[in-house]
Amino acid sequence: MYSWLFRHLPGPLWVRVVLVVALAVVLVGALFQWVFPAIAPHLPFDGGTVDSAPSP
Repeated sequence: MYSWLFRHLPGPLWVRVVLVVALAVVLVGALFQWVFPAIAPHLPFDGGTVDSAPSP
């Protein structure tokens, strides 16, 4: 998959590397901005698994 993307990007090597990094930044940003907040209410990770220890 990555080689297909890299082969189909235009320009010399340095331009393709810049484009791949920019695409990765946009993808991660979109995940953190829209996807993860949208699925967070449906995940069972809302409570802590470690109880507070009583002080002696």
